[in-house]
Amino acid sequence: MKNIRVMLIMTLFSFLGNAQTVAPNELLFNIKVNTIKGEELKLEQYKGKKILFVNVASKCGFTNQYDGLQELYSKYKDKLVVIGLPCNQFGAQESGSEQEIQSFCRMNYGVDFPMTEKIDVKGAKQHPVYQWLTQKEKNGKMNSSVKWNFQKYLVDEEGRLIDVFYSVTKPMSKKITKLL
Repeated sequence: MKNIRVMLIMTLFSFLGNAQTVAPNELLFNIKVNTIKGEELKLEQYKGKKILFVNVASKCGFTNQYDGLQELYSKYKDKLVVIGLPCNQFGAQESGSEQEIQSFCRMNYGVDFPMTEKIDVKGAKQHPVYQWLTQKEKNGKMNSSVKWNFQKYLVDEEGRLIDVFYSVTKPMSKKITKLL
């Protein structure tokens, strides 16, 4: 009986481990998004690094996570890029212009990781990056929905979705760092 339990546990861990390497149905690196300055941000330049996508807002209870995001980016810069995607869909907590957002982030948190233009992360105008992150038919792994600001999506070096972390998960959490 004990051997059967051990085999079941090993099978489960094997399955869970394999779930992280599911090939996407669409390539993330082909999706177009603009930087906060309006220039094209080519996601393909990050192939070979993990990417942490985070929908951000300047007037949110989680805004202090910018500190942790910057720390994560600085510490793991050789193998990870953090991309902040400003969004005003939750409590109108990112109502500023791109210029105001950029200034706020640099002045208050020293942010130097890539930031994009303001986008929608849900609804009829959902940006293609978030369509890919939230739809199994595109990412090949799982469906999800964006619940609030500072939700995080981790993608591996080949553009495969690894996992999603809700706003309460701090950027330097072991849940995230153990996957880097």
